[in-house]
Amino acid sequence: MEIDVIEHDFPPEIDRGFTVSMVIKSFKGRKDVEVHLFRPEWDATEEKEAMWERLLGAPIEQGRTEPSGSRKVYMESFTPFERDRVVAYLAEVYADKLKSITAQPLTFPIPLGLTALSDVPEGKDIGLIRFEKIPSYTLDVPLHGLYDLSQHEPIAEAQE
Repeated sequence: MEIDVIEHDFPPEIDRGFTVSMVIKSFKGRKDVEVHLFRPEWDATEEKEAMWERLLGAPIEQGRTEPSGSRKVYMESFTPFERDRVVAYLAEVYADKLKSITAQPLTFPIPLGLTALSDVPEGKDIGLIRFEKIPSYTLDVPLHGLYDLSQHEPIAEAQE
């Protein structure tokens, strides 16, 4: 299993901002499924005290100036401590099931108008892994993983 942790280059007063993703070798009949991990909940005080004027930037496109999704993108991200714990946990518990784990920093400032992972609706191919429902999950970091099966080829086709 490959583990790639890219360090940040943002100012030290920004105390979170890391994304973590993993690639599961085989998941729900699909091969090499990428799962984007995120914090589904956070302390309201932390969100209130964030330096939004430094964290958020220009809109991703004209007319998309709603800040709530972009704020959630930041709040869903991990601190370096949380990132390291999540990566270590995944590497220990799921080493034989994962192809890779990647952790990298967000790019700051975060553009306005983004959709947060927690706001992506579940459907036929899009779903969530809710780690807190897995009996073996022992971290106190809340953790969900978003996947889209339509982005990955079926295992049966891959074997032909």
